[in-house]
Amino acid sequence: MATPKPTHQPSRLVPREPGRGIDAIGVPKRPLSDLYHALMTISWAAMLGLILCWYVLLNLLFALLYLLGGDCIQGAQSGAFGDAFFFSVQTFATIGYGTMAPTSTYAHILVTGEAFVGMLTAALATGLMFAKFSKPTARVLFANVAVVSPRNGVPHLMFRLANQRGNQIVEARLQVALARWERTLEGETMRRFYDLELVRQQNIIFALTWTAMHAIDERSPLFGATAQSLMDEGAEFAVSFVGLDETMSQTVHARWSYRPEEILWNHRYTDIISILPGGKRRIDYRLFHDTHAVVQG
Repeated sequence: MATPKPTHQPSRLVPREPGRGIDAIGVPKRPLSDLYHALMTISWAAMLGLILCWYVLLNLLFALLYLLGGDCIQGAQSGAFGDAFFFSVQTFATIGYGTMAPTSTYAHILVTGEAFVGMLTAALATGLMFAKFSKPTARVLFANVAVVSPRNGVPHLMFRLANQRGNQIVEARLQVALARWERTLEGETMRRFYDLELVRQQNIIFALTWTAMHAIDERSPLFGATAQSLMDEGAEFAVSFVGLDETMSQTVHARWSYRPEEILWNHRYTDIISILPGGKRRIDYRLFHDTHAVVQG
């Protein structure tokens, strides 16, 4: 019995952009229970915008509280919201220019509370920004397409990756898994995963480029597969890269995926490495994603 083709093209198992790519329902929404993780995963612009909004809202709140205390700020105009707001800003940041000061017990209590809140906010914001800034990342570039071409008479599935930084990644490791839909004898449709054995799974020093190769022989889950059969099975190749950044001495990782329409059969990658007269290697990233057809003999 043939494997049923999905009625809609599903999203990638391994999104190329940050995010899960999954619409989860039935799970209680608790945004504050994992606030740190949420702030670490959003963009810099979103995080800075949230911090700015929190800063402005807190100062607006304390400005209203100061106005509720009447004329409790020396040097401020009576009932002037602007003066109360900027006094709150000075208190929040512990600036204290000396032109405005609290004059009542109510105002002193508010100043004490606001100084405490400001200290906590500054500490949390600094910690979040430092954690986000120092988070290890791998600038690993994956080729837009994978290729299938013969090597020593055996077809190989290949994809190329490169280290875009000028340093080295040591003890680099690649894992590739094939995910495809299959039907059991009981008629149940399920997604099955197969680990693909690579010609070289580990790289002691990853400094230039790396072309990962999987031999499509009798032991391979891809033996006998075609571009159309992979499309019918809803196949996807998930790639995971892990290594140790020699500069930061921290583990970095990257992920990618290829779908059947992103695999070029009987193609090879264009060579991008050349040797300069002085012996230095050069990588031409302008040709990194380029391929050329293999002439069949």
